[in-house]
Amino acid sequence: MDCNTPNKKLSTPIKAAKISPDMSVDELVREYKGCAFGAGRLAEAVDIYYEMLASEKTTKFFGLAGAMTPAGMRNIVADLIRDGYIDVLVTTGANMVHDTVEALGLHHYKGTDCTNDIQLRNECIDRIYDVYLPDQHFTDLEEFLQGVYSGLPQEKLSIRQVLTEIGKNLDDDSSILKTAAEVGVPVYCPALQDSVIGLQAWLYKEGNPLHVDAFADMHEFMEICYAAESAGALLLGGGVPKNYILQSMLVTPKSFDYAIQLTMDHPETGGLSGATLDEAQSWGKVGENAKSVTVYADATITLPLMVAAVRTRLPKR
Repeated sequence: MDCNTPNKKLSTPIKAAKISPDMSVDELVREYKGCAFGAGRLAEAVDIYYEMLASEKTTKFFGLAGAMTPAGMRNIVADLIRDGYIDVLVTTGANMVHDTVEALGLHHYKGTDCTNDIQLRNECIDRIYDVYLPDQHFTDLEEFLQGVYSGLPQEKLSIRQVLTEIGKNLDDDSSILKTAAEVGVPVYCPALQDSVIGLQAWLYKEGNPLHVDAFADMHEFMEICYAAESAGALLLGGGVPKNYILQSMLVTPKSFDYAIQLTMDHPETGGLSGATLDEAQSWGKVGENAKSVTVYADATITLPLMVAAVRTRLPKR
């Protein structure tokens, strides 16, 4: 090829970001748009997320993995649910454990990862990276959960129904579970057993009737997928929530039209948390013409930036 011939690959120059006093979050993100690396990807994610939320025909899935609630992200998720920007939430049991802990007025505390964990154990303090919480919180959580379980209907329940009942018993407007229960947004947790909520359910079941069908959610979830005229997903981390959301389209004639992943994992090990959304296209989970992007950064940084920027563009609710 003649190197003097114009090449379409060289049609978009990098535009250096310009920072001005008192600029909004959205104005900052718009400056990222001309940049490369993570800045450019974050700007692309905001554009895709805005289009996904602004579309009235798109069913909006939200995958919540990692330790997002103890890190301080629960208000953001609860507000998105309340304002109609999450139609389906799929999460880990741990995130709902810590959401419930906070809803009971039991705080998480800022700590440090540079510490003596044996000393923390002797002081009855549990650590999640640089977040601390006392053992006593789980004693209080156990008392609350046992009370909820004792009041559950005796018929067979799905995991979603159990989480809805927990949400109905909470009195905290910042709670993800309470907000979801109030507005009727389903919360699915396919691996609830892998959490204190699941552990306490098992302990209750040892001496009391409790009938939970782990597969009962599947029919309800698939009905949502079949009914979706268009589907979009924002995925925080990976693991079970990511796969549960994406695999759902395999039993429908559809694929996701929008997909955004916020992760720090990389694809080389073959793990799902780092698997690219391009890889998901090979399975038919993400559509051939889907708008998708993966942002490789800490989701506690990127999620608030994305939501703040997109909310500036959306009509106020």
